[in-house]
Amino acid sequence: MNIHHLFVEASAEADRLAHGVAPEQIAGPTPCPEYDTRALLNHWIVYTSHGLEHRARRTALPEELTTRDFVAEPDWADAYGAQLRRGVAAWAEPAVWEGEIDFGGGGMMPATEIAAMLLLELTLHGWDVARATGQDYRASVELGEAVEGIVARYAEMYREYDGFAVPVAVPEGATAFERALGASGRDLLWKP
Repeated sequence: MNIHHLFVEASAEADRLAHGVAPEQIAGPTPCPEYDTRALLNHWIVYTSHGLEHRARRTALPEELTTRDFVAEPDWADAYGAQLRRGVAAWAEPAVWEGEIDFGGGGMMPATEIAAMLLLELTLHGWDVARATGQDYRASVELGEAVEGIVARYAEMYREYDGFAVPVAVPEGATAFERALGASGRDLLWKP
């Protein structure tokens, strides 16, 4: 399953959201109890933009990126957008979608599965950033349905590693993306 076009959409939305974060919001709470907004943004930046490119290229993510405070840097949102575009471009090659990629710790997974998990990281944490900073997350019907399917496929695995909380009920008539959020343990009514 080549979801490159969904990377294009989700990364453009991530870029927009990053540019909508006000400096005074950086220390605020997020829907992820273990992260304030700074920690969430730094996690999101490294594992989406840099992670996207390194996974495609089958290279290890440098250790220094995982501890870097990207948000403390001037023009961090511009740098994030540029790195997102490099990451998405790295997945444009058809050969990238073939074979396996190191999942971490030496475990290998099909490239398509790694891509699906990267899309979750980009969109679900994108919603967290949007919610924490008073913005709306925009997802097309196709992106929402894809994310819902990926959440359903990986929810139990993510829960084993505390990546997802217990499912949260969503209202009748919720969109596919909202159902995916609820299934991943996100409360649609959460506010800072």
